[in-house]
Amino acid sequence: MTLHYATTIGGPFESLDEESTRAFIRTHLGQLDLDNRSLCLVIPDATRSCPLPLLLSAIIDAVGSRVSTCRAVVALGTHAPMSPEAMALLTGGVPIEVVNHQWWDDMTFAHVGVLDAATVGSLSGGMLEQSVDVRVNRMVIDSDVTLIVGPVLPHEVVGFSGGEKYLFPGLSGQELIDLTHWLGALITSREMIGRPGVTPVRALIHAAADLVHTERHALCAVVDHNSGGLESLSFGDPVSAWVAAADIAAQSHVKYLDRPVTKVLSIVSNRYDDMWTGAKGFYKVEPIVADGGEVVLYAPHITQISAMHPVISEIGYHCRDYFVANWDRYESYPWGDLAHSTHLFGAGTFDPVNGERQRVQVTLATSIPEADVRAVNLGYMDPALVDVAAWESDPEALVVHDAGEVLYRLRES
Repeated sequence: MTLHYATTIGGPFESLDEESTRAFIRTHLGQLDLDNRSLCLVIPDATRSCPLPLLLSAIIDAVGSRVSTCRAVVALGTHAPMSPEAMALLTGGVPIEVVNHQWWDDMTFAHVGVLDAATVGSLSGGMLEQSVDVRVNRMVIDSDVTLIVGPVLPHEVVGFSGGEKYLFPGLSGQELIDLTHWLGALITSREMIGRPGVTPVRALIHAAADLVHTERHALCAVVDHNSGGLESLSFGDPVSAWVAAADIAAQSHVKYLDRPVTKVLSIVSNRYDDMWTGAKGFYKVEPIVADGGEVVLYAPHITQISAMHPVISEIGYHCRDYFVANWDRYESYPWGDLAHSTHLFGAGTFDPVNGERQRVQVTLATSIPEADVRAVNLGYMDPALVDVAAWESDPEALVVHDAGEVLYRLRES
């Protein structure tokens, strides 16, 4: 039986120094049975803001020569693989072997079980009723102990990221990725993002994780989105540590406005190198935009929709109701790609007579060619024409720097 426990240092808007961070990690890893056992660290990629070099260095110092081996795997989900140079930058040169989760290679995975249709139907509230195979990166299965290390923040598919989500979809096979992401899309990003507690998608993730019968712990961080430092660390089993961190992130990673705005300039962080990831600049502000408003995603550094998911250029961006109404046409496409499509298009409606209506106009001010942007059903703006100062002086506009980190909500919701 799994013991549920978590200990936390820090809290909302606090600032942890290096000494207290290292002492916390040293204390809690020192209590684990690691002698002569293999340790697998599951870590985020560069799309997550996290002082990973500090955390990895503290972990290596804490486990020392007690473990037989210590390796790290980057929980890519279906993100692009990281180059050796990018990995070295991610880890800050900490002496540890790091590998990509090679989600494109079937040999990466171990099959750990099946979630049957009745279970999926029950956990999804009847929205999906089908069985799904559960596969996970075999490094987790082959290691004696797994430690999940990474940040927790509002997330468009699951409510709050972190915890067992680093396994599913972080180290997951495509089947469960597609199922969970499409369930999130059916609920809609606007309703799901920042939703507290165990959402239907989170429930499916936990059910899948229960099929992985290996020892697991988690070090869940809440990161100050301004400084990049740590507000808090929670250590424990992956569920309890995630709960503790999500409670903190719900306070420090959500900003409330008293009234909706009509236009937003989201200045997308350079950590997002395509629109697949840069779309977070829209997800995090959609809830505070008035009907008929506009969000401009300003990201001159982004040159493509997604190299890893080229099907997006074929299906374009549409609302949930469009895909549901045309399911016979789209059912065979990867459901994760359909989910991303609905998330960036945002809330909308569709019927055969009046067609598709988008609640909020999404406009890309990127280096993606205009023809490519319009072909996928989004608005285009020349990034050279974006005057940030003018936007900031407009009382009707909201300018969000480093967009994609903090969720914006209306106070009454």
